[in-house]
Parts: sequence; C-alpha cells; structure tokens
Amino acid sequence: MNFADRPDVLESAPLDAFRENRTYLGADHRRNERRTWIVTAICSATLVALVVGGATTGSIALTASGLHMGAHVMSLLVASAAYGLARRHAGNPAFSFGTGKLGYLAGFTNALVLMATAAMIAFESAARLMHPAEVHFSDALPIAAGGLVVNLICIALLRPTGVAAARNDPQGDLNLSAAHLHLTADALVSVLALAALMAGRELGWGMADPLAGLLAAGLVAHFAWTLLRRAGSALLDINPSRDLTAEVRRRLSDQGETVVDLHLWRLGPGHHAVIAVIAAAHPLPVDVYRARLAGLSGLSHVTIEVHAGDQGPDDHHGHSHG
Repeated sequence: MNFADRPDVLESAPLDAFRENRTYLGADHRRNERRTWIVTAICSATLVALVVGGATTGSIALTASGLHMGAHVMSLLVASAAYGLARRHAGNPAFSFGTGKLGYLAGFTNALVLMATAAMIAFESAARLMHPAEVHFSDALPIAAGGLVVNLICIALLRPTGVAAARNDPQGDLNLSAAHLHLTADALVSVLALAALMAGRELGWGMADPLAGLLAAGLVAHFAWTLLRRAGSALLDINPSRDLTAEVRRRLSDQGETVVDLHLWRLGPGHHAVIAVIAAAHPLPVDVYRARLAGLSGLSHVTIEVHAGDQGPDDHHGHSHG
C-alpha cells in the first residue's frame, strides 16, 4: 500500500508509541521529484551531443563536459529514485524515523560520483598535456555553447524554493541541492570549455584546452567534497543547529529545571527530532514541557523524559510527540 498517498490511512492506522506521523518529507517533495525527472531527460539528450561532439572535434574540454554530464545523469537518476522510494514508503513502519533521510543517502552517493568524475577529468587532461592532440576549435564551440544553455535551463528548473529554509532548516532538501550542485558544476565546466576553445581558436593556445580540463577537475572535486560533508553530517546525526539546540534548552529550563541530556538531529528536509531528559525538584507534567517548545519551526518528533531531583528516570517520565 502507498501510505504517502493515503493520509486517511496514516491517521487511522495504529502507530507506535513514539510518533503521531511517519512522514518526514520535504515541503516540496512532489514538485522536486517531478522536476528532477524532467531535468534527467534533458541532460540525457545533452550527454549524447557532448560526447559525440568531443569525439568528433578532439576537444578534451568538451569531452570533460560530456563526462561530467554523464555523471550528472547518473546522479539525477539516483536522486529521482530516492524521491520515489521516500514517497512510496513514507508510512512504512519498517522505517523507525521515516524515509526523510533517503535524500541524504542519495546526495552522499552523488558526491562520490562527482569525485570519481573529477578524477577521470584530471587523468585525461594530464594525458593530453603530455601528449597533445589536434582540436577542431570551431566545430567544438557551438556544442559547448549548447551544453551551457541546457545547464542554465536545468539550473532554473531545479532552483530550490526556500520553503525548507523558512522552517528552520537552512540546508533544505539536500537531494535537490545535490542535483542543483551537479548542474552548477557542469555549467562552470562548460564556461571553462568555451574559454579554452576560444583561446585555442583565436590565440592559438592549444594548451588551454587540457589546462581548462584540469581546472574543471579541481572545481568538480571541490563541489564533491562540500556535498560529502553536508550529506555525511545528516547521515551521522551531527547536530544540525546549535542555535535551535540552545533555544530548546532555554525553553525547557525556563523555571529552573536542569536539562540533563539533550539530542537534536535531522529527520528530513525541514524536520528535526529532539530527545530531552529534564530533572526538577518539583517536576511538571510532560505536556507542560511540550507546550514550551510550541512555535519552534521544524520540530516534528519530540521525546521528553522528566524525573524529580536525583531520583531515577522511572520516578516520573513520559514521551511527547509532535
């Protein structure tokens, strides 16, 4: 059963004791999924043109652009599949904290693809520096220009809406950001290819083409490392916001209570989970502490345990979920 398409089932189905809703997907999940598939089709057609053009003209910079586009098509397929799987299994009880992190897993995978692409471009460019080959600059220029135009169109299609950022999650939908980053890197590679081809045709700088390939490899590697860090931090549950953590701690200790333990991590785009253990001389009901967190955007799963003074946590405890 597709739980994501049946909100009535989600509301009536028996849930575990820790959540009221298993859906931790981004606010624009369906929109981003549709656009990712559209861009995948556009980039696939462009890939064929770039590879054929690079092989025909002998341009390594153009071939580099094509190789990166090929990696980009692979990454877009991974991103699109992650969107579909996350949506179809959003209500599957097998996923203890929902499927919101499938996008981060896809982003991490795509970062590895980007890094491999950078290595291939660097290797081929270095080989061309040591063994120069003839490049048909005039024939390669229109193809490189066409690739750049396609990249700019796709970048516009995958532009993030900023909804997730408004929900106290500046990182937003990392799956979409990864695809957008791939396109941005490919656009920069196309610009470098155009510049190298122009320099070769107008100034006779034959070495500009492989040098542009090396520079492109460095840029792609930089983007890959940035994406690896962002996706890895979410997958390893690194605290996504020190400011939000401090605000949660401040609210829970508003009347002199002590926050013994506090954990904040990301469940998906715009969704965070909190586990807090509170000690108080005269503990209040859990619902009171839950109410203190009302209005904090992006808190989708809250677990609060309260106990009196130095007594054990079983003295007075409970779970609260939003």
